[in-house]
Amino acid sequence: MSGKQELTPVVVQDAKNNNVLMLAYMNQEAMDLTKKTGYMHYWSRSRNAIWKKGETSGNFQKCIELMTDCDGDAFLARVEQTGVACHTGQYSCFSKDPIPPNDIVRALWRVFEERKETQEGSSYTVKLLRNRNYLLKKIAEESSEVIIAAKDKSRKEVVYEAGDLMYHLMVLLFDENITMDDIYGELEARRK
Repeated sequence: MSGKQELTPVVVQDAKNNNVLMLAYMNQEAMDLTKKTGYMHYWSRSRNAIWKKGETSGNFQKCIELMTDCDGDAFLARVEQTGVACHTGQYSCFSKDPIPPNDIVRALWRVFEERKETQEGSSYTVKLLRNRNYLLKKIAEESSEVIIAAKDKSRKEVVYEAGDLMYHLMVLLFDENITMDDIYGELEARRK
């Protein structure tokens, strides 16, 4: 079958936050490869060839769900995106922001990287990164404050203290070179 024939548009959506990532095209071969491998394959109109998303960039798309529209002439692919979706280095082909909207984890991670690189003296994050004992003490302190807030059944305080705890814990994870994907993987393993 010629790859150019019977191309179907595919709207690609981030399964985590429902943001639209890109628009691409599939033929039957791309569809079959996607179903077989679990990773998105498309027909490149510029290269006249099948391509596996992420094959050269490392920005793979794991297929979570593939649906057809009511007319059967378009697909919606819900994916787990690794890295960015757009060839320009942006999170989405429909945004200029390299960080997904509402992805505070990635935004904070970038702050940590910046602070570690610049070692800006007045930064609280730098203080935590420079002094491991202080960081560990803060994690213990914030853990206790979450417990106290929960014991008092104060939702507002639990949210506030949990935010403090998570921030300090994220600094520790960053300093240990443990990514949130590592943590997500561990949590995913506990679902089984």
